[in-house]
Amino acid sequence: MKFRLTRRAARDYDALPPALQLRADKQFSFLAANLRHPSLDAKKYDESRGIWQGRVTRDYRFYFTIDGDTYTILTLTKHPK
Repeated sequence: MKFRLTRRAARDYDALPPALQLRADKQFSFLAANLRHPSLDAKKYDESRGIWQGRVTRDYRFYFTIDGDTYTILTLTKHPK
């Protein structure tokens, strides 16, 4: 599997501190290898629109869709608690 970032996700990524960018890169590599990797905690977020949620850290999440063999990262954001 491969992944790509939307323009919004690319802006979100660029706005992250370097340490969080590294963590996001690591999580994206896990996603490309295995959707069920434990540290991703990936789950359906919006079933009707096919949007999934994955974990970057305890405080940050990314949202994505699955299109064939491509994960499209929609956004990266602070997780509301």
